[in-house]
Amino acid sequence: MKRFAVFLPFLLIVTILHAGKYPKREMRAVWIATVANIDWPSRAGLSTNMQKEEMIELLDLAKEYHFNTIVFQIRPATDAFYKSELEPWSQWLMGEQGKAPDPVYDPLEFTIKECRKRGLDIHVWMNPYRAVFDTARSSIFDSHPIKKHPEWFVKYGSKAYFNPGLPETRNHVSRVVADIIRRYEVDAIHFDDYFYPYRISGQDFPDQDAFDLYPRGFTTDKKEDWRRDNVDLIIKQLHDTIKRVAPQVEFGISPFGVWRNNDKDPRGSATKAGQTNYDDLYADVLKWQAEGWIDYVTPQIYWPIGKKVADYAVLVDWWNKNAFDCPMYIGHGLYRLNAQSNEKAWQKSKEIDKQIKLIRKSENVDGSMFFSAKYLRTNPLGFKERIQKKRYKYEALPPKNKRVEQIIPESPLNAQWDSNEKEVVLTWEAGENNVGYVIYKCKKNNEPKLDEVRSIVAITGGTELRFQVEKKNSPFKYKYFITAVSLTNNESNAVMFE
Repeated sequence: MKRFAVFLPFLLIVTILHAGKYPKREMRAVWIATVANIDWPSRAGLSTNMQKEEMIELLDLAKEYHFNTIVFQIRPATDAFYKSELEPWSQWLMGEQGKAPDPVYDPLEFTIKECRKRGLDIHVWMNPYRAVFDTARSSIFDSHPIKKHPEWFVKYGSKAYFNPGLPETRNHVSRVVADIIRRYEVDAIHFDDYFYPYRISGQDFPDQDAFDLYPRGFTTDKKEDWRRDNVDLIIKQLHDTIKRVAPQVEFGISPFGVWRNNDKDPRGSATKAGQTNYDDLYADVLKWQAEGWIDYVTPQIYWPIGKKVADYAVLVDWWNKNAFDCPMYIGHGLYRLNAQSNEKAWQKSKEIDKQIKLIRKSENVDGSMFFSAKYLRTNPLGFKERIQKKRYKYEALPPKNKRVEQIIPESPLNAQWDSNEKEVVLTWEAGENNVGYVIYKCKKNNEPKLDEVRSIVAITGGTELRFQVEKKNSPFKYKYFITAVSLTNNESNAVMFE
């Protein structure tokens, strides 16, 4: 492993806060959207160096915000932000589908490497069914599956989709996922809210031919149940594929924030959403949680506290009560913060601060994901300063997920420290199953409290840490310890720097 030095003022490591206020483990993720160049790259056609610089900027910003996980969109429309023999390079890389970066490199491989340097987890985000983003204008390469197997696809509105009723659809998407987790060291496979597409008024989704061909015992009056079963089948098959190929990899879903309104189902939430997972996207997320087919769920609750038709507080409470022992995080609409918003709640960053405070009181919710990464650059309404003061003042490890096969790390090797008048230098070597490290400190006559965030100096993926010395905080007052973190976020025993 290459060394990656981290520099920070010594003053920053002296903390006096209680662990209860600042949890040591909490999901703090940000989505990096590539579809239509929402977050990265900022526009198609950038050189390789410019693409890399932009990604590094986003990862550094995530670290500055004290986030710990990146959710990187690598397959927005049956295309690839990585080297693939199954699907072509995305048009949002170079402006034309099938065209490789220039000079050629693998964006996913690069991003994984840069995440590991910073001690960031990486979840790769994919869309199951979307095939062509805009059938009138999108670039479609000759190797795209829609060119090879047009019978697998249907057009709905301005887009083309895999037909969810076909077994060929499930098999192809499963092959893509298996290929990724065989070749890349990722922490999770992540699917968003786009299953069957959001309804277009006056248009039924054109899957009748597939229904006639593969009814699987469903009658015409039960076609909506058949559609839900189609989505159930692909989720179950993807789960089984991941567990067979890489059982340590998590499978997460970030569904639309409303499962079902309670005017249609007493199990539903006290909301009046115009469309829902169950009735419109045919995604029975609760079933997937209860059956153990997914390893975490992140409902996208992009509404403020108190909104009449979809109250954030009501929905968090509902999801918390319907966790089914499935790890849960909440998706926040960072993009909604705007001083000119027509909703008063979004005119101050205090809204998301209140949302984070609320979920920390929810027994079954273990953190947050934020949409989306480009807003880390603009820091809307001083969001960064507010959450660092109130909620994210210190770094935190991601939660451990009990639904995946655990990897236990060996302790780091040869932990050494040195100092001079200007800086302290800590070095170590990687042990087995080490992908990240946590550095702790305590006073000379004490033992480190590894369960308290106030003991943490830094979380990193490198094998060297440097920090400046200030006379009033002599490093000789302290002892330093290190643990290793595995791909499944298990920590090793602590080792003292000698």
